[in-house]
Amino acid sequence: MTPRSEFGSTYAAAGVDIEAGDRAVELMKEWVKKASRPEVVGGLGGFAGLFDASALARYERPLLASATDGVGTKVDIARRMGVYDTIGHDLVGMVVDDLVVCGAEPLFMTDYICVGKVYPERVAAIVKGIAEGCALAGCALVGGETAEHPGLLAADDFDVAGAGTGVVEADRVLGADRIRTGDVVIAMKSSGLHSNGYSLVRHVLFDKAGWALDREVPELGRTLGEELLEPTRIYALDCLALTRTTEVHAFSHITGGGLASNLARVIPEGLRAVVDRSTWTPGPVFGLVGEAGSVERLELEKTLNMGVGMMAVVPAESVDVALATCADRGMDAWVSGEILDRAAGETEAVTLTGDYAS
Repeated sequence: MTPRSEFGSTYAAAGVDIEAGDRAVELMKEWVKKASRPEVVGGLGGFAGLFDASALARYERPLLASATDGVGTKVDIARRMGVYDTIGHDLVGMVVDDLVVCGAEPLFMTDYICVGKVYPERVAAIVKGIAEGCALAGCALVGGETAEHPGLLAADDFDVAGAGTGVVEADRVLGADRIRTGDVVIAMKSSGLHSNGYSLVRHVLFDKAGWALDREVPELGRTLGEELLEPTRIYALDCLALTRTTEVHAFSHITGGGLASNLARVIPEGLRAVVDRSTWTPGPVFGLVGEAGSVERLELEKTLNMGVGMMAVVPAESVDVALATCADRGMDAWVSGEILDRAAGETEAVTLTGDYAS
């Protein structure tokens, strides 16, 4: 007979700590309560989040919008800095601002946090940031999942992802079909790098330049790490305010791929957007990345947002109200371009002209 070992294998011995997971849930409950809406039914702890869909009865033809995203390798900066309560803002911004592009009001989100080892306080800090981001976006955090993956991830490693649902009236969906010649492009300032292009940024500043996260950078007025962890600006409520105060034809969320490629996604065939770089000055972090890595402007523009996190395309007669609405909400916004007819043979939907203001 095969001898039996004195003690059988356990889940804990395999690296999964159920008690730590339960502790993390208890710590995050107070934050999740702050990211709610009247339509949320029940609380944290069920197998699924519940949302009262009867609230949609006021719509004539409600369309549900769905989006999912993560924050990419920005999580590496959070891990190295030991700062976990801002990365959730990034996650929410990446999801809800994709929803609002079509005019949808974000209703609720769920999150997925994958860790090498559950440290309850760390997981709770991540959820705190997600809940705060949801509050800024006016949506509820109705549930999520924390998964422990020992053996696949190192103890300090983690990643986050999220999915969101919004609603928009069918006849108020924004997009390319509304854009007309003579429309004006309004740019909305980003808070920094947001959550895109960090593979390039890390390669340039860490691998090539050899900079440390605690390096004081005079141009930034703070350490490199503090700059790189600056949370993504969440535009959802600002964009919804614009749709209430004036006519908007389209939004474009400037994420991976940069300004031109994202704006091109809402420009219809036969038209083109001309955006004038001289209407704004990118924040100093963009120039630092370019200089430290000898990165050409075109490559920077294909990767980073260059200081613009969201764009709105509005009729010319809506510009003044749109800019006033942004100003009232503390949003730095400006006219950056216009919509023109695309000449025969032209293939580019978006053209960037001029040089950035110094």
